[in-house]
Amino acid sequence: MSKLEIDALTAEFFGAFDNRGGKPADLARLRRLMVPGGVIVVTGPNYAAYSVEEFIEPRERLLNEGRLTEFSEWETAERTDIAGDIACRFGEYRKSGLLDGEPYEGGGSKTFQFVRTPEGWRIAAFSWYDRP
Repeated sequence: MSKLEIDALTAEFFGAFDNRGGKPADLARLRRLMVPGGVIVVTGPNYAAYSVEEFIEPRERLLNEGRLTEFSEWETAERTDIAGDIACRFGEYRKSGLLDGEPYEGGGSKTFQFVRTPEGWRIAAFSWYDRP
């Protein structure tokens, strides 16, 4: 059952960024999907580490104020290892939308660290790398 729960949690994570059809992206759900104090890191030339709040705020503006529209991202491949109440998932993903009215596409790799809490599985940390 744990793998199915982690699959559902991961799908809900990716769905938080979806603003297709004019609906607002629901980035606030990340507060529920992640543990308090969760860590988010982007690698590459724009390396940065974020708290959950630091991560959400600029993305809410980008996705809900009209710059990035018809956006979604989705997992294309994954490997999940579970050991008791901890799990690690390494996956590939794609994304697409319209940035400032122009087609925007990309993809990369994401890794998640999951922990089983009294409320169920939650994300303790995630990192990503966008391919140029």
